[in-house]
Amino acid sequence: MTQSTQYKLLSVKFTDAIALVTLTRPAKRNAINLDLVGELNHCFGSMPDTVKAIILHGEGDHFCAGLDLSEVREHTVPQSVMHSRMWHEAFEKIQFGRAPVIAVLHGAVVGGGLELASATHIRVAENTAFYALPEGKRGLFVGGGGSVRISRLIGVNRMSDLMLTGRVLSADEGQQVGISTYLTEPGEGLKKAMELAQGIATNAAMTNYGVMHMLPRIADQTIQDGMATESLMAAVAQTDPATQRLLAEFLDQKKNKVQRS
Repeated sequence: MTQSTQYKLLSVKFTDAIALVTLTRPAKRNAINLDLVGELNHCFGSMPDTVKAIILHGEGDHFCAGLDLSEVREHTVPQSVMHSRMWHEAFEKIQFGRAPVIAVLHGAVVGGGLELASATHIRVAENTAFYALPEGKRGLFVGGGGSVRISRLIGVNRMSDLMLTGRVLSADEGQQVGISTYLTEPGEGLKKAMELAQGIATNAAMTNYGVMHMLPRIADQTIQDGMATESLMAAVAQTDPATQRLLAEFLDQKKNKVQRS
């Protein structure tokens, strides 16, 4: 069964355990303004417990062309800080929310759009996608968490190159440096994302939680602290009733063994 929720700048559709969240500002290449930040914050912060996987998509020819610059032209320092913190709050709810998020990238994935994509857990790129961080050429600095998330995806040196030179990466280059995890033909990204979401939705909830919430935190810890946290998460995950069912299915040979693709 499919249900939908309509925001001003977002469309949200629910099909069984999967939510499709679409940016609906195509005339502005889905550029992010304060209204859209607020809607993303509310949407991901109030996602129903029944949702087990989320797909994030952009309407039209582009995923997201970044910050709506018309809103920040006259900002004071305090206003700019609060503006950045609003983005942080919204994107935290994407990265550390209730369900894994798969982004479908096409066309422009630029500036704040790349920051938004980096807050998701899996990125499927169509080969029309292109990536840039033009902040350096606009007299700006990233403010949506990109200095933390994007630098970890592609490395500080490569991020510095994008910001200092205005370099634009193609979809193939983005795949090579680790921005995307899957690459498809034009128009095939949503289909691939749905296929992935359907599989993720059948995972044990505590395993998905561990991947979303604990892996990034373990990466920030010392080796010994990370090992201790890992052992605790492994023990908690095994208590999930879904884990017991999945293990039983495997041991009873109802689930296929891992094979080479």
